[in-house]
Amino acid sequence: MCYLSTLVLGSVNPRIDSMLLLTTTEKSPSNKAKLLNQISEEYLESNPDKMLYYAKQSLEVSIKSNSPKYICLSYQNIGNANIMLGNYKEALESFHSATNYLEKQYVHNKSLTIKEGLARAYGSIGVVFSEQSNYSKALTYYRKAIQLYESIQNNKNTGRLYNNIGIVYLSQAKEDKALIYFLKCLNFQKKLKDPTMGITITNIGNIYNHKKQFKKANDYYNQAFYLFKKHPNPRGLGELYNNFGLFNKAQNRIQDAKINFEKAVSVFTSIDDKFGISDTYYYLGEIFIEAKDYPSAISYMHKSLNLSKELGVLDQIKNTELKLYEIYKKQNNATLALQHFVAYSQAKDSIRSEENIRNTIQAEMNFEFDKKELFYKKEREKDTLIYQEKIKRNQQISILVGCFVLVVFGFIILLYNRQQRTKTLNLKLELIEYEQKALHLQMNPHFVFNCLGSISSFIIQNHTDEAIKYLSKFSKLMRLTLEFSKEPLIPIHKEIESLENYLELEQLRFNNCFTYTITRSEEIEDDVALPSLLLQPFIENSIIHGVVPKKENGIITVHFDVHEDFLECTITDNGIGIYASQKGKENLVNVHKSMALSITKKRLTMMETILQKETSLQISEITNENNEIAGTKIYLKIPLQYL
Repeated sequence: MCYLSTLVLGSVNPRIDSMLLLTTTEKSPSNKAKLLNQISEEYLESNPDKMLYYAKQSLEVSIKSNSPKYICLSYQNIGNANIMLGNYKEALESFHSATNYLEKQYVHNKSLTIKEGLARAYGSIGVVFSEQSNYSKALTYYRKAIQLYESIQNNKNTGRLYNNIGIVYLSQAKEDKALIYFLKCLNFQKKLKDPTMGITITNIGNIYNHKKQFKKANDYYNQAFYLFKKHPNPRGLGELYNNFGLFNKAQNRIQDAKINFEKAVSVFTSIDDKFGISDTYYYLGEIFIEAKDYPSAISYMHKSLNLSKELGVLDQIKNTELKLYEIYKKQNNATLALQHFVAYSQAKDSIRSEENIRNTIQAEMNFEFDKKELFYKKEREKDTLIYQEKIKRNQQISILVGCFVLVVFGFIILLYNRQQRTKTLNLKLELIEYEQKALHLQMNPHFVFNCLGSISSFIIQNHTDEAIKYLSKFSKLMRLTLEFSKEPLIPIHKEIESLENYLELEQLRFNNCFTYTITRSEEIEDDVALPSLLLQPFIENSIIHGVVPKKENGIITVHFDVHEDFLECTITDNGIGIYASQKGKENLVNVHKSMALSITKKRLTMMETILQKETSLQISEITNENNEIAGTKIYLKIPLQYL
């Protein structure tokens, strides 16, 4: 099934020749920049190279004329052209330049134009991260864009971004969540009579088809068919025919499936969409395989294979070679079966090699993005502070001039405010200091050296797969830990991701001597956040001093829930119990753990002071029905916070 996403783009002016002529006579730099951007946007669907060329020309003119609106629009078009060309790193840099410029403006200018431009840039960054399978960052930027679009009541682009979020959840196999966002998108599109509504309806039909709710799937497919006829979209119509074919095949209506696949071929051929044709030939080949009509199956599979090779689509080459190998094997044609199996293996190896290269490039791209994001964030914070201080200074001068008689009273108020600001600043600095200490505890040398030792052991024993798996998880945990140290709050799904990564590492390290589960209440929203690096020391303590000494299969559970205005975190294990653990450690030096507990308590105390709400930390033993020690329970309650 094919799920389609949408880019949030600007408008298009089709009169290219007349606009090019106008650029040669236009004397106003801002008007010339506007014309060049319009020309660039006209080439979006047809020629991304020319789109990039004119967008760069527009950027040059916009910078010389110091035109903020067209500077950002130029960056946007440069980024969109690079997406079409597959240059994701360059696209990300362009969108990042646009957001940095607009965020600086946003500090003192929250106009409709600035908000709309910033939302468009955020949405485009989300598209890049989604294409790179970095779904967490994609969701973060999609939601930033939606928040701004909702504030200016831009329902059209809000709906399209809901569709993109649905695509992200589908990529993570979360169909129920994807369906929620597709339906949200459809609700906006119906109100606006959006011509792209057919894409969203097709996506919804695909979900119901996958869930085997065939009546609902058929209803949505028919709605999409009507809309694609009303608002012509050949590619969308071709994919719809393919989905109809898969729908018929799932219900064993083979003749109907063939008819729809043949219609799909006809539509894709009319627009020379070789990707679509290749997919459809593959589907037809599968039908003939099931019918044991091997000559027809071989014919269609070879057609799909030839197109896949022409397009360089390794996944399709691999799948088609595998099917051909299976067909020839069933025909007892060992020579051709072996030939296609070798080709299948080569394609699979090429995919793995490409994935490794892509992952390396993606890691570099993410690193550069994060580094620039941190730099730009500090610059924006500095600009914000300067701007705020300037406003405060002007207010103070006005008050002093207007209220000269009350100068003494005003001086006292000023001193008091400064003392309060100093007190708050000191408290925040102290909180940052303890958060950095928590980071160092998270990355304590014992844990790092043990991980490296385990990796070395795998390599020496020639367990390459285990070494790669361990190293991948270890590097991901280190990156997440460094990333979390930048922010005082992190989204709850990020905390869960980090804990899962850490627990998987410890499972490998201790030979799977324990299992774990991490759950969260359905009432917890996606934007619920908690302080970074808060829970890992407790889980580490449960593993090392709880379940490992027991020398039996350990079980660790982590559960997040909300009650009233508080987030509740419960960690349990079936280890030896806290008191037995403390007794066993009486003669050992364990500075790391005592520091971890002390620092966590200090962070909770400061959180109470800042938020003016209580926190709670309780550590107790669990007993069974025979009043025997059955493990340890840690209960942590903190005020509910949102990103």
